[in-house]
Amino acid sequence: MLRFAEKLRSRLVMLPRRYKRLIQVVMDIVLVWAALWFAFVVRLGDSKDIEPFTGHAWLFTVAPLIAIPLFIRFGMYRAVMRYLGNDALLAIGKAVSLSALILALVVYWHQGAPKLIPRSMVFNYWWLSLMLVGGLRLLMRQYFMGGWFLPGQPSNFKVLDNCLPKVAIYGAGAAGNQLVAALRLGRGMRPVAFIDDDPTISNRVIAGLRVYTSKHIQQMINEAAADEILLAIPSATRGRRREILGLLEQFPLHVRSVPGFMDLASGRVKVEDVQEVDIADLLGRDAVPPQKLLFERCIRGQVVMVTGAGGSIGSELCRQIVATGPTTLLLFEHSEFNLYSIHAELERRVQRESLPLRLVPILGSIRNSERLFDVMQTWGVNTVYHAAAYKHVPMVEHNIAEGVLNNVLGSLYTAQAAIRAGVEHFVLISTDKAVRPTNVMGSTKRLAEMTLQALSAEAAPVFLGDKSAVAHLNKTRFTMVRFGNVLGSSGSVIPLFREQISHGGPVTVTHPNITRYFMTIPEAAQLVIQAGAMGQGGDVFVLDMGQPVKIAELAEKMILLSGLTLRSERNPNGDIAVEFTGLRPGEKLYEELLIGDDVTPTDHPMIMRANEDHLPWEAFKLALEQLMVAVEQDDYVRVRQLLRETVSGYAPEGEIVDWIHSRQAKFKAQ
Repeated sequence: MLRFAEKLRSRLVMLPRRYKRLIQVVMDIVLVWAALWFAFVVRLGDSKDIEPFTGHAWLFTVAPLIAIPLFIRFGMYRAVMRYLGNDALLAIGKAVSLSALILALVVYWHQGAPKLIPRSMVFNYWWLSLMLVGGLRLLMRQYFMGGWFLPGQPSNFKVLDNCLPKVAIYGAGAAGNQLVAALRLGRGMRPVAFIDDDPTISNRVIAGLRVYTSKHIQQMINEAAADEILLAIPSATRGRRREILGLLEQFPLHVRSVPGFMDLASGRVKVEDVQEVDIADLLGRDAVPPQKLLFERCIRGQVVMVTGAGGSIGSELCRQIVATGPTTLLLFEHSEFNLYSIHAELERRVQRESLPLRLVPILGSIRNSERLFDVMQTWGVNTVYHAAAYKHVPMVEHNIAEGVLNNVLGSLYTAQAAIRAGVEHFVLISTDKAVRPTNVMGSTKRLAEMTLQALSAEAAPVFLGDKSAVAHLNKTRFTMVRFGNVLGSSGSVIPLFREQISHGGPVTVTHPNITRYFMTIPEAAQLVIQAGAMGQGGDVFVLDMGQPVKIAELAEKMILLSGLTLRSERNPNGDIAVEFTGLRPGEKLYEELLIGDDVTPTDHPMIMRANEDHLPWEAFKLALEQLMVAVEQDDYVRVRQLLRETVSGYAPEGEIVDWIHSRQAKFKAQ
């Protein structure tokens, strides 16, 4: 029986559209005749006086001739049976009612016919037609969706459903009901219950599923045996989602969610595309909508260039910029694959949305000063967002030469090229690791900040390495934006934790007390753009990162929300353990956003202006020259000394070692 029903359903679904319509028309004719027949039976009490082939033949001929054209006119044969909705049911009601009304007029005009027609028969015909025509469609919809047996009936289908993962839907609203319909159609999961905080629908049944409150989740687990919870609350704030996730942590359930409204509206995902819980929901931060004037000031109608365009922050900056109306966007990137990926993504969006924008992918290194100048001058760049940098702390810690050359010299070359090309706005993407750094990466990013601060104070600077001593008129407004970790960026702990959980653990954390600030990539990019528009020249802006997050607690939450248990001394039989591996080279326990306490608010609630000291350009240029000589000579003792003298608060915890050059020195010594 099961195989036959599945085979029949598959064949019906695969039929050409014209055959499906023909079957529907034939069935509707049969249903109209059946409604007429039963209308007489209800009125007369038996079928002895019904003569469908003689005295009442004209009525059985006229009824479908009236009904079928009306059914066609009201679009009843355009609706897809599997997705029959309220609009289709309303169309059925209108078509059946109008056909019954016209049939009543025809019966009135033919009262002289051989067989008299009782007037109440037409009323019976109307409600019977509604039941038969509409009811069959609802039944077929359930059949095609796979949920066509009543709860109390035994069936092979229920045996099949019992093999599917059982899920409860948190949220019995529109998104929750759409998700239930999609899951039943896809037959990849079996929805067994709703959870909703609305007391008016508690213990009621929606779409065949009982609704439980959040206070009765354990009861739901006992009765419905759910293995997983899907969050169908796309309109809830992150604060509310955090409360819900905190509540669900205590239960052995894997928690996932449906996408947000913006993702659904953009067409990137569908309701049934469930995903792992967004870590931003655990943080509970609600992003502040961008201020339009600030957001557009340096972008709309201008030529914009993003260095490091293929990186985590750079690519998101490009996405935000594309939607803000520049005339040209230059994607400057040294990684061919990253450049190809972001260019292909943005090109599809430009074509899909018919945006009046030119995308220019440019392969190049920020350590090539002439290449940078040629690009900016040729395209007449108005705004530069400098996101290119090496950011991975342990990696830079033992690749010092590359870290200094890329982060410091590359930023210097980019800034000098901007001055030469007459760029109006220059925004540096900085990091909280630049504040009292314990690592080379943080110290190089602070040097990049100091480079822009020093250049910004000079009306006509003489560039580093320029033997001609030619002063260049400086019309560029330099701005630096400093923030912490972004969720999901390359090298972030979140993807690493997910991978470790999927492989059965353990989840590795460097120290039980280590904390970090976190922000989503889109929010960080939006705030960077707005902060860059507020700068007057030489400003260091700090983003409000909220409260620092304890990494060990974040790892535990991710384990619990994956439906697994934490293995510990209290629970030695748990699924996954958290192991502490020790701080990595150059890693700090706590990150800071300010060097001093001198900070002032701005017009944006999430952006603050830091007032920090810096060296004059001539003195700073001398320090940079000495640093470059030390790097070139592989003198890392001198490098360490210069960094400590130049960068306020730099306190390296161990010996500075460059793996490549230290290896070369070892071979020379032998």
